[in-house]
Amino acid sequence: MNRYSWWKYAILAAALVIGLLYTIPNFYGEAPAVQVSGGKSTVKVDAAMVDRVEQLLADAQIKPDLVQFDGNSVRARLADTDTQIRAKDVLVQALNPDQADPRYIVALNLLSRTPEWMQKLRALPMYLGLDLRGGVHFLMQVDMRGAVRQAVETYGSDARVALREKRIRFSGLSRENEGISVQFSDAAEAEKGRYLLADRLPSLTWQQSTGDGGVRLTGRLSPKAMTDIQSQAVRQNIETLHKRVNELGVAEPVIQQQGADRVVVQLPGVQDTARAKDIIGRTATLQFRLVDPDAATAAEVVPVRAAEGAPVQTVGLRRDVIATGEQLKQASATIDQDQRPAVSVRLDDVAGRNMRVTTRENIGKPMAIVLYEKGKGEALSVATINGEFGTDFQITGNFTPQETADLALLTRAGALAAPMEIIEERTIGPSLGADNIDKGFRSVLWGFIAIAAFMCAYYMLFGVFSTLALAFNLLCLIALLSLLQATLTLPGIAAIALTLGMAIDANVLINERVREELRAGVAPQQAIHAGYERAWGTILDANVTTLIAGVALLAFGSGPVRGFAVVHCLGILTSMFSAVMFSRGLVNLWYGRQKRLKSLAIGQVWKPGTGEGITMKSDDLTEGKA
Repeated sequence: MNRYSWWKYAILAAALVIGLLYTIPNFYGEAPAVQVSGGKSTVKVDAAMVDRVEQLLADAQIKPDLVQFDGNSVRARLADTDTQIRAKDVLVQALNPDQADPRYIVALNLLSRTPEWMQKLRALPMYLGLDLRGGVHFLMQVDMRGAVRQAVETYGSDARVALREKRIRFSGLSRENEGISVQFSDAAEAEKGRYLLADRLPSLTWQQSTGDGGVRLTGRLSPKAMTDIQSQAVRQNIETLHKRVNELGVAEPVIQQQGADRVVVQLPGVQDTARAKDIIGRTATLQFRLVDPDAATAAEVVPVRAAEGAPVQTVGLRRDVIATGEQLKQASATIDQDQRPAVSVRLDDVAGRNMRVTTRENIGKPMAIVLYEKGKGEALSVATINGEFGTDFQITGNFTPQETADLALLTRAGALAAPMEIIEERTIGPSLGADNIDKGFRSVLWGFIAIAAFMCAYYMLFGVFSTLALAFNLLCLIALLSLLQATLTLPGIAAIALTLGMAIDANVLINERVREELRAGVAPQQAIHAGYERAWGTILDANVTTLIAGVALLAFGSGPVRGFAVVHCLGILTSMFSAVMFSRGLVNLWYGRQKRLKSLAIGQVWKPGTGEGITMKSDDLTEGKA
């Protein structure tokens, strides 16, 4: 009756082993580390950098515990913070000879002490939020006027291209705060231009006026267009910030909109605030421009991208911009018809029309793709225009497959849709985060001890089983959070403490149900069986209703509320498993094989309304004074 099959015990044993495996990494802690990543979009860090970092540190008589490549950067784990600072100085001086134009970012960071064999099994610690790990918090303001100004600049270029494409004569085009103005000397041309621009630029509301200089068309942004531009600017900036933060190697950063024009950026574990601000504030702009063969008359001269150590060449550029990164829809590595590596590019319709007009008139001439960062330009590629093309085209050359993949990635390099400035900055030190962890751990520990003491005193051996089930529940919850690589915050610790109280409630229901069966005169083995079976429905109903509330918090909450809800919902699921299956397994293991069970150590079984208690003796029930 009260016996588990071997496979049920096997499931419990496997859950216990897996729970220990994925919980233990959370107790190893973190060690100081330095991280090397690319300081420019054109600088790539690969696995070869591991050997270089190891050699540089060895030359400086610094022995790191671990040097590893994580896909985007190289991290070196060190023994203490003093060694960490020394290592950073050594790497900065060696990797960035020109401090005014650094190629690499060397930042302070933290790295888990988890053994490598555990990491290979993906047994990693939970991510910790800003309040537990320390780090930096930025509140950034998006310049909405700048977003509108950039949009007006684009509309002006689009209008100029459209009028030239349809051969509509105009005498001038100027940009205003919230629109553009086109001057015509002829009323008929103005009417043609009005119909064309209204069709090509529907975001602008066009009005016609007549003066001494001829006919003027004025297009202004509609209120809806203004709102759309501003919303799009915030969304694009958030997406771009996500890409840039990845360079810092931050685990689970928080980047979210706050209000209409502000963005919150939280970077847990980042100690080097200056480097974080440098990356977040980076401005990157991509442009397609014709090459001017005469550097003396060129509007600008920029270096051409080259491998590290290779001689740097320069190229002159003409002033007109054919297309920008904002007009780029897709860029991917591919193979051309001659089976050579190439980059396939797709522009939007407006940029495609401009590209078609430009290439038609400049066949055989070179065109450059230029990436601007921090006000400095670098030509990613210089290719000859072999024929007329528009929206879709390919860039070919003496590329390797890896070079085409890199060029495609750089071509997609995100640019901020509008300027941003940091209006609030907070740094939470590692010591404060460690203090929050210590207080949170103590609150959970003392809560667990208090519950365990009460259960053992009130339910005796069944209280011990309940306490062990509660510990198993806590183990499973932490292991599940680690396995999912969830982010733990202070609200999450509060949810763990709450889960303890809610999980033990199921065991209280089971124990009281067993007591009721004993009071009704049921034999001990039958009382255990009936207690678990009849308490299950109540436990399920109570947990499902609580889970519904948790799912609502998860669906509609944000920030700390979602962190609380994640731990809360997972805790409900693990508590149902531990309170019913694991505790039943312990009870069955202890009592199940006793054929003539005489008593149950479940505390005093009180008889309602009499003040008398019932104790178990032999096979029948006898009454005694409490």
